[in-house]
Amino acid sequence: MGVAELRGMKSFGYNVITGRWFMLFASLLIMSVAGATYMFGAYSNEVKTSLGYDQSTLNLLSFFKDLGANVGVVSGLINEITPPWVVLSLGVLMNFFGYFMIWLAVSGRIAKPQLWKMCLYICIGANSQTFANTGALVTCVKNFPGSRGSLLGLLKGYVGLSGAIITQLYHAFYGDHNPQALILLIAWLPAAVSFLFLPTIRIFNTVHQPKNNRVFYHLLYISLCLAGFLMVLILVQNKLSFSRIEYTVDGLVVLSFLLLPLAVVFREEVNHLKAKTEGLTDSAPELKVVTEVIPPPNVEQEVLPTTTSSHEKSSCFRNILNPPKRGEDYTILQALFSVDMLTLFVATTFGAGGTLTAIDNLGQIGNSLGYPSKSTTTFVSLVSIWNYLGRVAAGYASEVLLAKYKVPRPYMVTLVLLLSCVGHILIALGVPNSLYLSSVIIGFCFGAQWPLMFAIISEIFGLKYYSTLYNLGGAASPVGSYILNVKVAGVLYDKEALKQLKAKGLTRETGKDLTCVGVQCYRMAFIIITASTLVACLASLILALRTRKFYRGDIYSKFRREHETTENETDITKNGVRCSG
Repeated sequence: MGVAELRGMKSFGYNVITGRWFMLFASLLIMSVAGATYMFGAYSNEVKTSLGYDQSTLNLLSFFKDLGANVGVVSGLINEITPPWVVLSLGVLMNFFGYFMIWLAVSGRIAKPQLWKMCLYICIGANSQTFANTGALVTCVKNFPGSRGSLLGLLKGYVGLSGAIITQLYHAFYGDHNPQALILLIAWLPAAVSFLFLPTIRIFNTVHQPKNNRVFYHLLYISLCLAGFLMVLILVQNKLSFSRIEYTVDGLVVLSFLLLPLAVVFREEVNHLKAKTEGLTDSAPELKVVTEVIPPPNVEQEVLPTTTSSHEKSSCFRNILNPPKRGEDYTILQALFSVDMLTLFVATTFGAGGTLTAIDNLGQIGNSLGYPSKSTTTFVSLVSIWNYLGRVAAGYASEVLLAKYKVPRPYMVTLVLLLSCVGHILIALGVPNSLYLSSVIIGFCFGAQWPLMFAIISEIFGLKYYSTLYNLGGAASPVGSYILNVKVAGVLYDKEALKQLKAKGLTRETGKDLTCVGVQCYRMAFIIITASTLVACLASLILALRTRKFYRGDIYSKFRREHETTENETDITKNGVRCSG
């Protein structure tokens, strides 16, 4: 009996580790450290001073970081033809190489690299995030297609929360006031987590179950508790000085919250095992009934070839401007040249581009407005937490509004973009202590845009080429970042800084960083950003009007039909085998 129990435990443990719920847990952990690109504001001042950059140069570096973080077409194309572990492995190598080279440069362990090399390093390091997203997040969406709004909100929420998570782990590992160590942590931690869970991330041929939403809500509650704890911790750390031991204890609490979803995994696997054993006991009486209903598969087999032949007849190039109905599987070129994708691209370019500019410049905005240096990590952590809340709120709320009231997701995008204008205006006005509120608003709005955009892409253009289309949609963000961050915010900041130097009768020395002080450093830039965000609002409203009829219908009916067909074929095959035996 002891041997049997041991074998049973081993079998159960194997089922847990190889199950789809453990795959979701592994994806949550990968996502929880995959948002290092949002922490640029925490170490940008260190890069600027140690390498002697002006703001335009720093913003150019930031643009290449955004370019790498959002242009994931390569990872998408690779994921179309390889299993997810290949994509994740490439992400591990790129993450460590890129950020480790930046750490070597900033810490002075290698000679000061040329600017193009630094741009290349940060682009490679940031691009690893797209490989993590494609390998883990896209795989989860394909495994749970009927709950994509909630799932995208949850997974992208953990990405948003990762900045605060990494910050607390940084305090636990390295203490405080050591930005160089933060860069080193960003180099090895995400790479280590992805490498650990490489074998568990894969596609499962499973049927969507109604109870999935209940599980996602339980995971949401755990993540909300983690976000609440981090919020309280950040406020306390901003007011008090912590010792190394206290930072270590805080890090252990954060780690325990990250591991808590394992309880949900074990519960679901136990329930699945119970359901499976109950199904086996009831299987014998059902054999005769099922074997008598064998003829329907012939009908299914007659239907399937027609859909296959219609796909075979379609030519990728001949039908670029003749796409299928919304919700069907578009080809990559059909989606790329569609008016819906163009409208969504414009909304994301000027919407996400504006909020991303604010996030990347938080450190310099705080310095110019006279905030203490300790507040910089507070701003970054606030953005991270509210980034998370925006993602889960948008993902779950849009799912509820769509299911109950048929509210198109693009309407939610419009509301989020309007709210972000408030944060931009607060920065432009420079109201005392308003940067804390701005960080909250901008973090929330930046986070909320992503699950909405990715869900819209999956719903309108289908899931067949989602790995590539997902990353094509994300490419809009660095375009907006280049326009608004490099060409607007960076240029206007340096122009004002040079004006202040000239007023003091000084000239800039070669190799010295260029610093601006005062509200005027970013005022005009964020007035322009506010105007561009209003353009993004108009674009998303146009998309909402174009797709309102589509969202009034049953957009998930296709997946239910496919799942019912798969389930029926599986049942008939199993019962046919039993009868023949």
